[in-house]
Amino acid sequence: MVVNSNEMSALNTSKIYHERQTRQLCALHTLNNLFQCKNSFTKEQLDEICTNLNPSVWLNPHRSMLGLGNYDINVIMQALQLRKCEASWFDKRKDPACIDLQAIVGLILNVPSDYKLGFITLPLHRRHWIAIREIDGKFYNLDSKLQMPECLGNQDQLFNYLRQQLQTNDRELFVIIENGSANDSDTSKKWLKTSNDILTPPSSMNGHVS
Repeated sequence: MVVNSNEMSALNTSKIYHERQTRQLCALHTLNNLFQCKNSFTKEQLDEICTNLNPSVWLNPHRSMLGLGNYDINVIMQALQLRKCEASWFDKRKDPACIDLQAIVGLILNVPSDYKLGFITLPLHRRHWIAIREIDGKFYNLDSKLQMPECLGNQDQLFNYLRQQLQTNDRELFVIIENGSANDSDTSKKWLKTSNDILTPPSSMNGHVS
């Protein structure tokens, strides 16, 4: 039997948990894709976090005013704490190769997103959350807008992908790590490699993925 490339990709990703986009719930899908479990979080839990963050505000600033989702980073950070994790903002002036991939749970990318009503693109400025993590030795883009998980490849290929994504100012990267012990006050630095461990990418690469 001959298996084409599309069928092979489907076979390789069939065991990966991947929630698809519904309404404005990309933050929920990102968290569940990150932890590879459907029930890691629910919309009700994220709505409760919004209420706890601003209990006296009728129009909650941490989500869509229609209650359809569109959760901000504060909600994601609070949700991560429930799983004994935290999000550390990545300084784009650094090269992604400074991230110690063995010390992290995964990555969350925040990118601009068009808002469509049917076939019409509306002039609304929206943000979209994307989970990236290692599964069975390969790194995957678990974007809920994709038909299936996208295999980014090994760590060098991941770094090239991140360099390309972070070239513009409208994208942000968050490194997801497990919380340290109560006596560990420098947990957020544990994912940074020492300067001796960082390999500088070839200048000819220019941050682009071939």
